[in-house]
Amino acid sequence: MSTSHETGIDSVGLLAVWDEDDQWHAAAELAWQAMLKNRAVLVTTAYVLLECGNAASRTPFRNDVDEMRRRLEGAKTMIQPTEQDWADAWRQYARHEAADAGIVDHISFIVMRRLGITDAFTNDRHFKAAGFNTLF
Repeated sequence: MSTSHETGIDSVGLLAVWDEDDQWHAAAELAWQAMLKNRAVLVTTAYVLLECGNAASRTPFRNDVDEMRRRLEGAKTMIQPTEQDWADAWRQYARHEAADAGIVDHISFIVMRRLGITDAFTNDRHFKAAGFNTLF
């Protein structure tokens, strides 16, 4: 029997799963199914879901974003960053860390490190630059 572990989910991964026309859809879907099979505990920040909500606002998968929000809130794995997370992320952002990653990614990095999460459901190079294992 496989044991579950926490995996950080990024907007790049979620949007690729939901959008069948996304260039990364096939790879993301394979990784997604493997995570579900291995009972990964999916963790993200409210900011990642805001990114997804904005990107999906005029798409057929708009409701998938809201369904994911409800799922994560119900599981208590949608993290609201702390004031310290916020400050640390902005410090990293100002220093151009992780190959000039955006602020939402920096918040994800800070929260994932705080929670001991090493795997990220994404193929975003910024997560690799920050030292995370990307899953597709």
